[in-house]
Amino acid sequence: MKGAALVGIVVGGALLAGSAAAVRHQVRVAVRRLEAGAAAPAKQQVAVAADAEAAYCTPAFKTVLARVIHACGLSAQGGRRGCQPGDVKSLAAIDDKDFNALFAPLRERGAVIMFDDNSDKLDQSATDLVEDRWIERKGARYFFVVARASRTGPPEVNRKLSHRRANSVLFHVSDRFPDPELDKQVGLLWLGEEFAQLGQEFCQWTVSRPGACNVEAINRSAFVSWVDCQL
Repeated sequence: MKGAALVGIVVGGALLAGSAAAVRHQVRVAVRRLEAGAAAPAKQQVAVAADAEAAYCTPAFKTVLARVIHACGLSAQGGRRGCQPGDVKSLAAIDDKDFNALFAPLRERGAVIMFDDNSDKLDQSATDLVEDRWIERKGARYFFVVARASRTGPPEVNRKLSHRRANSVLFHVSDRFPDPELDKQVGLLWLGEEFAQLGQEFCQWTVSRPGACNVEAINRSAFVSWVDCQL
């Protein structure tokens, strides 16, 4: 009888020790979970805080961008829609070469939409590229359309033609992706033949008609790109 009691005591002690060990293990696991849970938001917050602006958002670019946004109808105070050559010269306070150079860092997110001579009609490759760039923006603040016309014909005619080309892009985006806030997202500049003509190097960009690209053809175009700089 004493032997049975002794065995019971030993077994009970072992069970008690095992239970205590299990409890200590569960406590350690719970502590680790709590610590991990407390640390997770901090890690997420650091990741968001460390999300820096893209490299193209230089002070010079942001200066011109702010002027364009204010003067071309994208700000809350904007009372008109878009900018034409004279507006760009005065509001940007920048020459042709430097104006085009500002957009050079946008090569990977921009594209050049080409048109037939004396036409503002988007062909299938153009609409596909416009839609691709619009979808790619993924919530970026602004989407710019900078339209041009080559130097064949009177300046006034080419100014109006470049305006129609810019509108062709805007109207297609509006029809394809209806949004009541679209006017505050799409910035239009129509430069005609008078300001910031493109050079042959822009044929190396994503172009809607790569096989037909030369200096004259690329200036019958609308440059499109999304921009997301903090102002």
